[in-house]
Amino acid sequence: MTAADATPAPRAGRRRGRRPGGADTRDALLAAARAEFAERGFDGATVRVIAERAGVDPAMVNHWFGGKEALFMAALDLPIDPSTLVAEVVPGDPDRLGERVVGRFLLIWDHTGGGRRLAALVRSVASHETAAAMMRQMIIRILVRRVVASVAPDRLELRATLVGSQLIGLGMVRYVLRLEPLASAEHAAIVAAMGPTVQRYLTGPLDGDGR
Repeated sequence: MTAADATPAPRAGRRRGRRPGGADTRDALLAAARAEFAERGFDGATVRVIAERAGVDPAMVNHWFGGKEALFMAALDLPIDPSTLVAEVVPGDPDRLGERVVGRFLLIWDHTGGGRRLAALVRSVASHETAAAMMRQMIIRILVRRVVASVAPDRLELRATLVGSQLIGLGMVRYVLRLEPLASAEHAAIVAAMGPTVQRYLTGPLDGDGR
């Protein structure tokens, strides 16, 4: 036996089962993230476990998405960056937060496919528990903890769901059903009409006796 024959073969088992760093890695991470977020919620899910479930190195999460929150939003397929949303709507006069929320909602959907994307999202949430669970997490983390909590005096969850119902209704009428005159109305007109209602949900009394 020669010295070359005696040299042990390189050990290839260290990365056995890992996916290459291509587009299939991104898809695997999204699938694993949807499952983990639905089962454990945003706070309970970890990058490490998501990566293990996808069969990739945890560093791929940062490579493809920049972190857990960005991965969450990509898995939900919403055209929104939570940090950007909060930075744009929360600062400013708290009594005009409702106007800023409505204005930002219109700007996002008018520039990201409008009706088709929103209709697909609504169908997904209505028919798939995984999507519904992730949407609940988004409402809790973004609407409740960041936007509503910045101004609301009480009943954060109720106020957040009321705001959400107003925005989803607006989206359905404007972008999916395309009912006029709302479908073609200018942003300023919609903000002026709906901003005060959203503001009342955020900061005003919710009971008939003014409480």
